[in-house]
Amino acid sequence: MNQAHTQPAAAGIAAPVVGNGPVVANAPIAPTGDALLDIVLQSLDDDQAQDVVTIPLEGKTTIADYMVIASGRSTRQVTAMAQKLSERIKHAGHGNSRIEGLPVADWVLVDASGVIIHLFRPEVRSFYNLERMWGFDVTSAAVGAA
Repeated sequence: MNQAHTQPAAAGIAAPVVGNGPVVANAPIAPTGDALLDIVLQSLDDDQAQDVVTIPLEGKTTIADYMVIASGRSTRQVTAMAQKLSERIKHAGHGNSRIEGLPVADWVLVDASGVIIHLFRPEVRSFYNLERMWGFDVTSAAVGAA
């Protein structure tokens, strides 16, 4: 049984309101960044992405709720991760995501509205160092996770 059958709110359906408010059944609700983030992280894990970093963007920008940065071992893996991620986001009901950078696949950006995903080959990632640009301290995150 998939999640759509066990958790209707996760499938984008609002639960009926009981009490003084109107009863609204099957009304679409806007996907939260956290649900979308879960889909993104699971997809990257399934595709064996390396060095996945999640940066909360609240208070830094309004372009998205989260930024996810990950590496692939080759341009072929980066391309496959981006395409599969876009398909999984769409099938989960979060709409179409925009993809930039597929022809070269050194750095591919997937814009899923609430989550921005950067997929790199490792040497390109170290050159641009987006984690530092966005003020994310990888060493303190690694210490906190341990």
